[in-house]
Amino acid sequence: MLIGEFNHTLDNKGRVFVPSRFREVLQDRFIITRGLDRSLFVYHLDEWSSLEAKLRAMPFAKAEARAFLRMFFSGAAEVEVDKQGRILIPSLLREHAELEKEVALIGVSNRVEIWNKENWRDYSNNLSLSYEQIAEKLIDFEF
Repeated sequence: MLIGEFNHTLDNKGRVFVPSRFREVLQDRFIITRGLDRSLFVYHLDEWSSLEAKLRAMPFAKAEARAFLRMFFSGAAEVEVDKQGRILIPSLLREHAELEKEVALIGVSNRVEIWNKENWRDYSNNLSLSYEQIAEKLIDFEF
């Protein structure tokens, strides 16, 4: 399971350190693609295969499905961890997530999300105001 939040710096070549806790799950090669909310999604190769199978079942005749699949898959790249524990994030994806220097890597169960640190801070601060309300609507069990 991928959990936790880590802050790191993007170097001038577009590389970022992937925490060892995440590398233990993701291994040495994984998929990175456009995420939602100006983030990037990172998937283990097996998780990616499972997700791909689900997405293939989307209704091809619907314009929204075609548009989503085009954006999701055209932005995908297989990346490999270097000897220093870093990955090179393709420029297309850096632009999508507005990554410049400070980044946040967050574990979200079956994926890692990579955010511009300030965008993540803004998003999480705004969300924290309604976190309880969202939980009440979506979760029907007690913690």
